[in-house]
Amino acid sequence: MNKVTYREDHDLSGVNSLEELKEMALPCKRCALRAGCTGVVFGEGNPNARLMLIGEGPGADEDLQGRPFVGKAGQLLDQILAAINLDRFTHTYIANVVKCRPPGNRAPRPEEAGQCLPWLYRQIELVSPDLIVLLGSTALQNLIDPEARITKMRGQWLVSKSGIKIMPTYHPAALLRDMNKKRPVWEDFQKVRDEYKIIAEG
Repeated sequence: MNKVTYREDHDLSGVNSLEELKEMALPCKRCALRAGCTGVVFGEGNPNARLMLIGEGPGADEDLQGRPFVGKAGQLLDQILAAINLDRFTHTYIANVVKCRPPGNRAPRPEEAGQCLPWLYRQIELVSPDLIVLLGSTALQNLIDPEARITKMRGQWLVSKSGIKIMPTYHPAALLRDMNKKRPVWEDFQKVRDEYKIIAEG
């Protein structure tokens, strides 16, 4: 299992709950993304979840509803979770690299992600999951390695310095564009299911 380090530097260590963190994040204007979106999409799910899912950023549906993964990609993610007997609200906490929608659903720029990542790092610390699934290359590159390629690293367990097991896989939106990615993602989530069972039964 590959040992990895993701940047965990932030100035939010004094924030002791997700609700408090959300209240601080909602008016955030650290980068230009906030000016072009409806609002901050903070994240949602079980605050004590053993499994955390991290995507790229809000799309149009997410921006309008203020919730992560509610569009077509989110509906597919719900189906994938259901297939491994997990419910997003009961068993997972879901967040994104950036919390404001990039124009035209483009990938966030490094400077935009850099301003937003401290919120995510504190979310990870507060949820304290045993497992993290990184959905897509943006999550992989921002949390693990800017040069990492999802095609090469998906399906491999990584482990953070704090002991969290991390599984990179394709973003559900990629499956909607390329049906050939469905089988690899299913294989990856079966590994997640098996690891989750071990943790839950332990």
